[in-house]
Amino acid sequence: MKTLDAWLADCLDHGRALGRSVVHLRVTRFQALVFLRWLRDAHQVTTADRLRREHLDAWTKHLAARRTAKGLPLKPSSVNRQIESVRGLLHWLAVRGVVPAALVEAIAYVQEPQLLPTSVLPHAQIKKLAAKIDTTSAEGFRDRTMLETLYSSGVRAAELLALDVADVDLANATALVMGKGRKQRVVPIGKTALRLVTSYLRGVRPFLVRDAAERALWLTRAGKRLPYHTLLKRLHAHADRLALPVTVTPHTFRRSCTTELIRGGANLWHVKELLGHEHLDTLQHYAKLTIADLKKTHAKCHPRERES
Repeated sequence: MKTLDAWLADCLDHGRALGRSVVHLRVTRFQALVFLRWLRDAHQVTTADRLRREHLDAWTKHLAARRTAKGLPLKPSSVNRQIESVRGLLHWLAVRGVVPAALVEAIAYVQEPQLLPTSVLPHAQIKKLAAKIDTTSAEGFRDRTMLETLYSSGVRAAELLALDVADVDLANATALVMGKGRKQRVVPIGKTALRLVTSYLRGVRPFLVRDAAERALWLTRAGKRLPYHTLLKRLHAHADRLALPVTVTPHTFRRSCTTELIRGGANLWHVKELLGHEHLDTLQHYAKLTIADLKKTHAKCHPRERES
């Protein structure tokens, strides 16, 4: 009989065929495999026909009892990410009649407290961090430009790194990004970021190019598309020069952009469109926005734009 591990492999193949992101599939695989190993080790369950509700109940209790290296319980968000991966696998199996549909609902999400986002830097600290980057080298100028683009447009790190030169429209101050689920959207590039991107394209990127056919916007010293681990390493190196109150990651700039826009009175639906979110649970009606709406809100509410 087919094992649950084999069913998981089929589920992931199906996700790839649907265009699910590599990161999503990697996380799903890791967390689902942890669950399947626990089933095997704790209950000797390796096939779908032996899976019962009591196993799922025991697993949720197991999650609640787990502790981090510091002896703290797992965060509700961490627990829910694991639950989401397992529910996704169970739903896929239920649709194919492999397991009862009731098993999907047997795992309930835990309630997450509505806390303010962490790892947010106020505008003054963003400015200070940006100003400390040495832009006399090609890599330093590239780093400063990437930071300002992250902060200006609120794009995800993966979206930033996936940009090609052709995705940037300097004349209209916009960029075409590929979001989650391979959904495209157009985002505004603010004045400060636009000046840097323009200078980078005209005077810096040509010195990094090794292959004329390379389409990537952000290049390494070797002329290849910049990977995430390099972005993170460079960002940490810049942030470590300052005594900042939070651990800075590329996502810090997305959160900081969002915080400043909302603090400046931005329409939440405009922010939702800018960030590429599917839903905004606090609102009932969906509004289609044009890039002109986004640019107007961005210019009015982003602190970098108010400075210019």
